[in-house]
Amino acid sequence: MRKNVTRMARQKGKSRRRIKSLDEHVISDHDADTALSPQSLSERGVKIPAHRLSAPQDNLEDLPKVEGMVVGLYPGGAMVRVDGGQLLCNLAKTFRPPAGASPLAVGDGVTVALTQSRHADGSLADDRDRSDGMIIARSPRETLLARPQPTSAKRRDEYKAETFLKVIVANMDMLLVVVSLKKPRLRRGLIDRFLIVAERGELEPMIAINKIDLARPDEHFLAELAERSVHVAQCSALTGEGVDDLAGRLVGRRSILAGASGVGKSALVNAMVPGANVLTRKIRSKDSRGRHTTSAAAVYDLPAGGMIVDTPGIRELGMDLTADQLPWYFPEFEPYVGRCRFNNCTHTHEPDCAVVVAVEAGHIPQRRFESYLRLLETL
Repeated sequence: MRKNVTRMARQKGKSRRRIKSLDEHVISDHDADTALSPQSLSERGVKIPAHRLSAPQDNLEDLPKVEGMVVGLYPGGAMVRVDGGQLLCNLAKTFRPPAGASPLAVGDGVTVALTQSRHADGSLADDRDRSDGMIIARSPRETLLARPQPTSAKRRDEYKAETFLKVIVANMDMLLVVVSLKKPRLRRGLIDRFLIVAERGELEPMIAINKIDLARPDEHFLAELAERSVHVAQCSALTGEGVDDLAGRLVGRRSILAGASGVGKSALVNAMVPGANVLTRKIRSKDSRGRHTTSAAAVYDLPAGGMIVDTPGIRELGMDLTADQLPWYFPEFEPYVGRCRFNNCTHTHEPDCAVVVAVEAGHIPQRRFESYLRLLETL
């Protein structure tokens, strides 16, 4: 007992109270047997905010449902277009999209459970949680414009082999690739990438050559695109030349405007959609490269019917593609691929490669073969 008193004298606060409680507690034989027997575990009590106890998302099956299309995204929810207007929607707790890609993207068809109208009446908490509906499901995507999600070296998992696709726009008909010959200069390799992405996403490709007031394309470039069955429109958002022809080709279609920064995508939207008032910026004078103006995909309705989705400009376009799949997207290679000595020929260094022989003989354009080699290095 003296030892316990001496020990308690040296303890303070909670430590002293714990030792005192331990010394005073006497366990009988019956209590010991009970303590050693398996005990049932009860759930931990969870404090639920009062505004969540009556939240309509807890009874989604009882709410009316509508179908709509996502036209904008924000953290934790989306703006959905439905008949009669737009709804500000949160994600339901039961929303479970397929893994491996962005859960929601502009153009997605979704099912929305309409919530009851609630007013804040001065309560900031209720106003924060108010929404017009809850997204409970997403329809399967028919087409998409997507690219592998870029990850930094710090976040990359070396043991994870699967690829996460960042879906930019879904369920559109056409991919309209906007380019310019000057300010910024034409990047034909980027066009090749966009055409491959369009084919993989089952989108019809089209090229819009903007800024023809500065420079016009040569016949060789136009002939190469014609051989690949790619339609081309020439226009100038600044002078208006060719804009009506371009807008006429988009009537009744759902089109994605894509391309490098500074080529004039937003300027074309302003030229084709009265009152759009999309922000535009001049290119950088020091290197003639574009600046990012559009920060997120935005939907605009064409006056004669159809819609266009303006997307942020990009400088590099990654592809969800393997090296052995790349030759499939170069139709010039098709007559020669089966003649190579090796079945797994990469058409780079192997002996008796029929594709290399065809390039040297001029049957395959040198520029296309060089584009293939550059793309192969990145895969």
